[in-house]
Amino acid sequence: MEEFRDPFVLPPSVDREKFHEFISRAAQVVGIMNIMVISDPSQFSKQDYMDSSKSHDMFHVLEKEEFLSSAVVMPRQVPDVQDMMRLANEFEIPVWPFSTGRNIGYGGAAPRVRGSVALDLGRHMNRILEVNTDAAYALVEPGVSYFDLHDYLVKNNLRKDVWMDVPDLGGGSLIGNTLERGIGYTPYGDHWMMHCGLEVVLPDGSLIRTGMGALPNPQADKNKSPHEQEWNKSWQLFNYGFGPYNDGIFSQSSLGVVVKMGVSLMMNPGGFQSYLITFPRNEDLHKIVEIMRPLRISLVIQNAPKLESILVAAALAGPRTKYTSSEKLLDDQELDNIAEQLNLGRWNLYGALYGPQVVRDSLWSVIKSSFGNIPGAKFFFLEDRPDDLAMQTRNTTFQGIPTISELEWVNWLPNGSHLFFSPIAPVTGDEAQAQYQLTRQLVQEHGFDFIGSFLVGLREMHHIVCIVFDRKDDESRRRAYTLIKTLIAAAAARGWGEYRAHLALMDEIAGTYSFNDNAQMKLNEKLKNALDPKGILAPGKNGVWPANYKKEEWVMPH
Repeated sequence: MEEFRDPFVLPPSVDREKFHEFISRAAQVVGIMNIMVISDPSQFSKQDYMDSSKSHDMFHVLEKEEFLSSAVVMPRQVPDVQDMMRLANEFEIPVWPFSTGRNIGYGGAAPRVRGSVALDLGRHMNRILEVNTDAAYALVEPGVSYFDLHDYLVKNNLRKDVWMDVPDLGGGSLIGNTLERGIGYTPYGDHWMMHCGLEVVLPDGSLIRTGMGALPNPQADKNKSPHEQEWNKSWQLFNYGFGPYNDGIFSQSSLGVVVKMGVSLMMNPGGFQSYLITFPRNEDLHKIVEIMRPLRISLVIQNAPKLESILVAAALAGPRTKYTSSEKLLDDQELDNIAEQLNLGRWNLYGALYGPQVVRDSLWSVIKSSFGNIPGAKFFFLEDRPDDLAMQTRNTTFQGIPTISELEWVNWLPNGSHLFFSPIAPVTGDEAQAQYQLTRQLVQEHGFDFIGSFLVGLREMHHIVCIVFDRKDDESRRRAYTLIKTLIAAAAARGWGEYRAHLALMDEIAGTYSFNDNAQMKLNEKLKNALDPKGILAPGKNGVWPANYKKEEWVMPH
């Protein structure tokens, strides 16, 4: 057996000899070529989204070495994952699974516990197992990205039948994004709502299928191993099956490794038209949201629209130096000037119409007349703005075609990296105005320009505040970290909670969900200790620590 180098960092409470014995045993499971020990700083130097790091957070807000794996193991199939769970239990070494590792803004592929062994599920487990156009669903493995599924639909001439939903960046995993409860922009934009059926490896290495998947297929070949057996034909059609509904405990959790997932697809709507509505004044926000709420709930606005402040489109169009040579924060007059330069508003609403022409025309007449009550509102289709990168990008994603153009706004600053602050709020003008005023004030107090969007679901808004910082500037990183901790506390004091967290902020955000003496966290800890008594699977994920970890020793920064 080939000798591995010592890792840059060891797992907690694991010495060099024990680590090497574990790695040697892991090589017997997955093959020596599917193990990479992180032994040299050059191995965690990657910074490219499409060639992302598998060991560290590329957009690190703390030191790069803070969240770092000791090794990366690449399972080839489900039994490898099962064996790695059993091996991790035997050695009591924490493992951190990920799909493609492109969860940027939230930690990427990096582990919460420094020195964990990463399980790269996407390297080999990347098959599209089924696409059913009659019932409009797909069954996929963790390594299937939005680009992969889209390419499959195009190559097999299936987009004439079904469309997929995509988030802003198409390089991520369908499974990974769904488990993190990510969102997209077609009528199927709530990704967790649109999943159906999971196959999961539990921390002890056992394998389950949820929902209708728990009912065996009578025609299944019983000589095959369980993960290979033909699934029940209703698995991707009805989420719930019989008895307690288990799927939720595997979302944003550390209770299992999802190795297959069903995803609902959208029938080709028979027509599509994206649109942009611009609003000239900052104070228009209140009225925009009040008009939007009944249109969204009644599905006149069919998809999850993006209501953006001016700097989102401005950052997509170029770096900050394109608009100013000053290091001072942009004031309202300068923002008005940028809006005029780009022929945009201070607020810009991107949406889409789906269905035959007669349906789209009817919906558009209602949308246009409703927002036309705001003085100065302007209405555009794509053909009106052929050189507008922001609108081109939304036109693409809104029809389920993946892209990575949206990442351009990160280049607002040199060595641009970002954190997302993402509180949830009711869809009301008062709430939108209050969130905007509070977050903009705090963002500017910490020395950053405000870049933010409201993504409007049926009855709630995700307020995505983009904190763009220079990852090579210690002072910029420090201000960004201080800012987001301040935002979390200020939002919780107003009853606004975040729906997703960066590694460095998981305990912070989990602590705000404290109703009845942290009753929900106590339940999560009971589940964790019951299903994972040795605490080997993703300890600390989203603030849930197993009993064998002293939680107070892992609070960030420590």
